[in-house]
Amino acid sequence: MYHNYIFDLYGTLVDIHTNEEKAYLYEKMAGIYSAMGAAYTKKEWKEAYKQGCKKKKEAGRDPYYEIEIREVFEELFLKKGIQPEKGQIEVICQTFRVLSRSYLRLYEGVEEFFALCRKREKRTYLLSNAQTAFTLGELKELDLYHKFDGIVISSEVKVCKPDKRIMEALLEKYHLKKEESIMIGNDRTSDILVAKNSGMDSLYIHSNISPESYTLEEENIRAEYEILDGDFRKVKEVIIK
Repeated sequence: MYHNYIFDLYGTLVDIHTNEEKAYLYEKMAGIYSAMGAAYTKKEWKEAYKQGCKKKKEAGRDPYYEIEIREVFEELFLKKGIQPEKGQIEVICQTFRVLSRSYLRLYEGVEEFFALCRKREKRTYLLSNAQTAFTLGELKELDLYHKFDGIVISSEVKVCKPDKRIMEALLEKYHLKKEESIMIGNDRTSDILVAKNSGMDSLYIHSNISPESYTLEEENIRAEYEILDGDFRKVKEVIIK
């Protein structure tokens, strides 16, 4: 029925837990910046980071605008009169992400699904509300990066789901037909709504990090297919013919 499977990442293919409120996270980041010549206290670094993200978001003047986190980390150096060397910002981004992360793992059945897609000559794509600076490294860490036929991440296109512009960016970039494609994700208000906004079919899987509850209006955002027990292994039974 479908030739193109468009996936959300976190909560759909990947089980992850991050906590940007860990006390030691800001202590470590302040220490790293200070060691590189940009002296910060823990409190000062945290406040500068939070304000930097907030200002970038507000500058977009669009409810679905996505910031580029690399710019925030770079500005934290520039505030202290330090011009970071080439490649340092990527290392800083990855360090911050690893320090904020408790675990990262694939859901059971994901590897088997991708293997089946290759066997059936189906194509797989990633459409994620995320930061490229964080996500590409995690895709490689999980050996997922090369399993996608195409990737579109919100920080690159400056717009996030459920705005249909991000879906249109993916469809246009990889020359996909809507009627041959399905969106698969764990959030009704993001993944399923972007499919509806784009006139596409979708599959909703309620995973352990899906929103715990929805408003009545949000609950009425229904997919063509639904897996409510979070078992990713059922995806192939539902949509691969």
